[in-house]
Amino acid sequence: MKKGIMLLILATILWGGNYICGRILGPALPATLLNTIRWAISTIILWGLMSLKKKRFPIISRWKELFLLGFFGIFAFSTLNYLSLRSLSASYAGMISAGIPIAILLFTPIILKEHISAKSWAGAVVSIAGVILLVLGKHTAVSGSSLIGIIEILLSCLAWGIYTVLGKRYGSKMDPLTMTAGASFYGTILSALSCIGTVDTSMIHLDASAWLAILYVSTLASVVAFFAWGAGVEIVGPALAAPFINLLPVSTVVLGVLFLNESLSGITMAGGLITIIGAVLATYQRPGKKSLRHRTE
Repeated sequence: MKKGIMLLILATILWGGNYICGRILGPALPATLLNTIRWAISTIILWGLMSLKKKRFPIISRWKELFLLGFFGIFAFSTLNYLSLRSLSASYAGMISAGIPIAILLFTPIILKEHISAKSWAGAVVSIAGVILLVLGKHTAVSGSSLIGIIEILLSCLAWGIYTVLGKRYGSKMDPLTMTAGASFYGTILSALSCIGTVDTSMIHLDASAWLAILYVSTLASVVAFFAWGAGVEIVGPALAAPFINLLPVSTVVLGVLFLNESLSGITMAGGLITIIGAVLATYQRPGKKSLRHRTE
């Protein structure tokens, strides 16, 4: 059990580091190019792992499912995330991302036709109130570009919510490694296409720290975090593992303070805390019940 918990915590820390690297890479690369490079490397690694496990890569036979997963989870979510980090601090973006479980909750009855309990809806209302507090608190002292960043991070939450629910829907057809590798493949193609006509060499400013950040997001924040989370869920079970995802904003804030010297206002901390409490209330289920979430950020 301890090993499983440590793996879940490790995954959230690695995902938190993705926000830090996204902030660092903001001036170095356009978001679309960054996303293309990140997931191209990740796809090669994942494809290699599938070959080692002698798994079939159904990019043709399952193209519709993998394309949708790639669009929402790899292209839309990651690109919007990196776009938002051009104008938002990593800590603040991480706080808003605490509302991701609520996005998953909202799309579950629409896509999966599953019943959502009154307790979960109550938690959703609390979490949404926290996000509103975050937005209002930030909006009192931000520029127009920061407001756009807030919209981008909120849209990324919705994209991840759809991706996660679709992943649950397609889980009976493919294993998590196959889904992630296939989604990465199509997401990389979509990201590359989005670079056409929008990226030129004058927009690229890479130094040693930028290359290290690219290496991090392509390996530790993608492949390693995925396997750590999957192994942790397998050990402790999905119901007990689900609330650990709420450590993501906490790890993002800690890393933002340590590596980027970021600070948070009292209203931002309050809004983030309310969002996390609402998410835990909405999505926590006792062992033995079906969990609403899986995550491969």
